Amino acid sequence: MTHGSLGKRRDFRALFDHLDGVALWTATQPGEFDYISAGFEDIWGIPPQEIKDDVSLLIDSIHPEDRDRVRENIEAAARGTRDEAYEGRVVRPDGSVRWVLTRQVALRDEDGEIAEVVGICTDITEQRGREQELELLNRIVRHDIRNDMAVVLGWMEMLEDHVDAEGEEYLRKILASAEHVVELTEVAHDYVEAVVSNGDIAVEPVSLRSVLTTELSLREESFPQAEFVVEGSIPEVAVAADSMLSSVFRNLLNNAVQHNDKDAPLVEVSCEARDDDVEVRIADNGPGIPDDKKDIVFGKGERGLGSPGTGIGLYLVETLVSQYGGRVWVEDNEPTGAVFVVELPRVE
Repeated sequence: MTHGSLGKRRDFRALFDHLDGVALWTATQPGEFDYISAGFEDIWGIPPQEIKDDVSLLIDSIHPEDRDRVRENIEAAARGTRDEAYEGRVVRPDGSVRWVLTRQVALRDEDGEIAEVVGICTDITEQRGREQELELLNRIVRHDIRNDMAVVLGWMEMLEDHVDAEGEEYLRKILASAEHVVELTEVAHDYVEAVVSNGDIAVEPVSLRSVLTTELSLREESFPQAEFVVEGSIPEVAVAADSMLSSVFRNLLNNAVQHNDKDAPLVEVSCEARDDDVEVRIADNGPGIPDDKKDIVFGKGERGLGSPGTGIGLYLVETLVSQYGGRVWVEDNEPTGAVFVVELPRVE
């Protein structure tokens, strides 16, 4: 294998010159590019040679709101003080805007000195567009639908004194369905948050007892016909998570009741704190889940909304727990039912 800088290796350059929507560059001197791949023109709309001849044109092409931040990241990489990814908007000569994700790495020689900086720029305009559409949908679901359902619920509660015994049963069913719609708006909101974060979430220490106790209390109010039992106590430990940990337990507790075929659903919660992690078990007395469905119930077989699971809630649970560095799976309960097991890393 030929040694020397990556930008001067012909096999390396030939590989990257054939990638559309991806630009790769190398620099051995600050402010000077040794190599810029042909994909640069796909993104920037100008030939790479123009930038090689005048590096200031690259900075000038960045959207004014992103320019200082991008310049700071480029300079930090040249000093070797920061190897990370960052996003910025490129304004092409025709005025169109492209979102670009840049990952740059400083390569060091045997003495630990920076020998070369390598950057990969990827056009993520379509991805950003999808995220913005999701966020718009999220606002519609959370704001418009929730508000309208709150009005519907209010009017239905006013009807309680105006229906006879037969009508009361139908009114209760309508109220339950309306409350379920409100619950779904919460799940949809949490799902969008998880998708838009794209696995890049800020994990922090979260009190397991606080979150789980709060969710249990709320579920007891939502499902007065169900019995929720905590075996032993919930340990006062911190786990690696974020504010959406409540959504994990809300969906699992809801699932234990909503997919239960008993007149009096029983949900038993137990926790075990170990040296490195905490195991939370949520057991129900429902119909259980057959062995051949235990994996796909989370949507693992076919990721996404079209997966053959029990709905978006469990897919969201698996997505969030994975982002926290944990695991979730399902076991059989005795004599009947399912046990959803969540394993979360402990932190100080």
